[in-house]
Amino acid sequence: MKTDSIFYRLFQEFPGIFFELIGNSPETAEAYKFSSIEIKQTAFRIDGVFLPTEGEENPIYFVEVQFQTDTEIYSRLFSEIYLYLRQNKPKNSWRGVVIYPNRSLDTADIKNYSEFFTSQRVSRIYLDELGETASLPVGIATIKLVVDEEDTAIIAARQLIDRTQQEINTEPQRQQLLELIETILVYKFPTMNRKEIESMFGLSDLQQTRVYQEAKQEGKQEGKEEGKQEGAREEKFRMIPLLLKLGLSFEETAKELGLSLEEVQQEMQKQPPSQNI
Repeated sequence: MKTDSIFYRLFQEFPGIFFELIGNSPETAEAYKFSSIEIKQTAFRIDGVFLPTEGEENPIYFVEVQFQTDTEIYSRLFSEIYLYLRQNKPKNSWRGVVIYPNRSLDTADIKNYSEFFTSQRVSRIYLDELGETASLPVGIATIKLVVDEEDTAIIAARQLIDRTQQEINTEPQRQQLLELIETILVYKFPTMNRKEIESMFGLSDLQQTRVYQEAKQEGKQEGKEEGKQEGAREEKFRMIPLLLKLGLSFEETAKELGLSLEEVQQEMQKQPPSQNI
């Protein structure tokens, strides 16, 4: 699942969910604008930044979503933050929030940054520790759906769709949240077709929604890329007997084609006896 794009969209369309997640009132979002910011003249990009739209009393929030092990996440995060502060010289203070799917991925050493965590200037959130989905606010439950196991996600998604339809009174916001849930489901259950997803989760006319079309198109593109890669790999295997006949050793053939020695040997074992070297 492409968590970066899902979380970016979630915080952009529903900024109140972020503030609810960190224990603030969702109405706090009215004083902020969310965006992804690239630091000039560097290769750094901050996942998300909530910038106060007015006043100096509200802090800037730097958000990092981390769904894989990264031993350098904190050194990179603080480098990004302080480069941003140096380049933009904001008058507001700042806070940092790092979101993990679970605690086991939080493996980076913090000894050089411990004061930030002790002071709560930087906080860490583990999505699988948020509690039971049914007891969470709709927005936070949507975030947790990203990390739910498939069997749990099926039940949670059904409940979440029902709650969204009942609890979200504004039609545009309700539709946005349902589309976001659909996006998560499409990525979470890639082997299911449209009819299966509609039937399982009580959705209707999913094929016509923007999220389904985007995910479908993305799946096609990924399929094309995988097809290209598979075709290139098959071509390498076809070249093995030819290179060996030209006098290259197994090791030289493997190096030339970017394959392992074991792959070359296994491929030659599949060849008819007349083609074996």
